[in-house]
Amino acid sequence: MTRQPFAEMPPAQQAGILCNDPRFQEFAAQRSGFPGKSLMSSAAAEYVRLICGVNSRGLLNSNKAAADRFDALRTEFDAWTGKIATPYR
Repeated sequence: MTRQPFAEMPPAQQAGILCNDPRFQEFAAQRSGFPGKSLMSSAAAEYVRLICGVNSRGLLNSNKAAADRFDALRTEFDAWTGKIATPYR
């Protein structure tokens, strides 16, 4: 069985994986005003839903505006982890 690259997964699947990542949980906690803490996966999921403006991560697959917000959030997270350079604003 061939594993699907993360970047090729649907946004909802990416969000599910990220919400279980301790680094993303720390990122979400910091962005939520809790520096030095980590959120549980359920709180990280709530953070994603709040930022993306949806009541279900599944909507990231069908709501273009929410998917765009998730893509921006993922870019911010990638910059925060050092995976990519910090985007110029």
